[in-house]
Amino acid sequence: MGSKLLVGTALALLAGPALAEGPINITTYGGAFGDAVNEAYTKPFTEATGIGATMIDNSDPPTRLKAEVEAGNVQSDVFDVEQSDVLRLCDEGLIEPIDPAILPAGADGSAPADDYLPAALHECGAAIMVWSTVIAYDTSAFPDGAPATVADFFDLEKFPGKRGFIKRPKYTLEFALLGDGVAPDQVYDVLSTPEGVDRAFARLDTIKGDILWWEAGAQAPQLLADKEASMTLAYNGRIFDAIVQEGKPFGFVWDGVNLDMDYWVVPVGAPNRDAAMKFIAFASDPAQQANLSKYIAYGPPRKSASASVGMFKDGTTDMAPYLPTTPENVERALVNDAEFWADHDIELTERFNAWLAS
Repeated sequence: MGSKLLVGTALALLAGPALAEGPINITTYGGAFGDAVNEAYTKPFTEATGIGATMIDNSDPPTRLKAEVEAGNVQSDVFDVEQSDVLRLCDEGLIEPIDPAILPAGADGSAPADDYLPAALHECGAAIMVWSTVIAYDTSAFPDGAPATVADFFDLEKFPGKRGFIKRPKYTLEFALLGDGVAPDQVYDVLSTPEGVDRAFARLDTIKGDILWWEAGAQAPQLLADKEASMTLAYNGRIFDAIVQEGKPFGFVWDGVNLDMDYWVVPVGAPNRDAAMKFIAFASDPAQQANLSKYIAYGPPRKSASASVGMFKDGTTDMAPYLPTTPENVERALVNDAEFWADHDIELTERFNAWLAS
């Protein structure tokens, strides 16, 4: 944070009586993200408060949370869930409200409500990080010039090769409309109409025969590595790892980026509710959020944290060019609308599956 006094005050509030609390269990999607959370949040939290914390990997934390609460046997105190899950779980009364008064002020002293990005705070959740889907490509496939726009993704003549898409309507339909010239701030207005849905599928029809579908995040960079596809939609963190840690000859394009967020939530019936709330308060500190980007290519959801983002853990890679929240990267971004998907996911999934089978 910008002030050591603010940090000291926050840690003092967390310490003391908290020494007798916990330990807590924290369920995330695991993998590289779970490792990053452990380094950036869990270990420092325990050092600062004395509250033990154990990380639990799960491929579907929202489903596990729901099952545990409904069974009256809650095993984890904190869960990592996506934005649309926060809305649903909160509406169903399965997660606790989070008092914004427990959250630290911004690095500049601003109130949390002013410091968090739009939609990053919910009555039942606080955003952990911002991630995105981006256009990734094999640099060796385009020796005469790299793609730079969503339109290039759909241009099979100028940029030949198969295209990778995530096998779900979310992200795919928005991207199709962006590829058809719809401005980011108009995408959901268009997609809310029958004509807009038809327009998205018509755009996908133009390259349908050249689409390779993936479902797990690791599959997207593998399509490029195996030269099965020359371009693919991919999670930005996966592509960062492939480029920086594995040395893959990949590039990526921020045009058409779709921003989404994961959130901390506390299940109703959490055995260590108070300690869980202390963990969320600690992990919501701008200094800690900036530290997360040292371990993984996700951006902080608090604006005042961005200035503190530095190098990757290798000590040589500047993280700013790889983060979806860096100002120049976010300029052309579409912010995913969780409420839209809460209202339309079922019908659009049915339409999407029918289109796939046609």
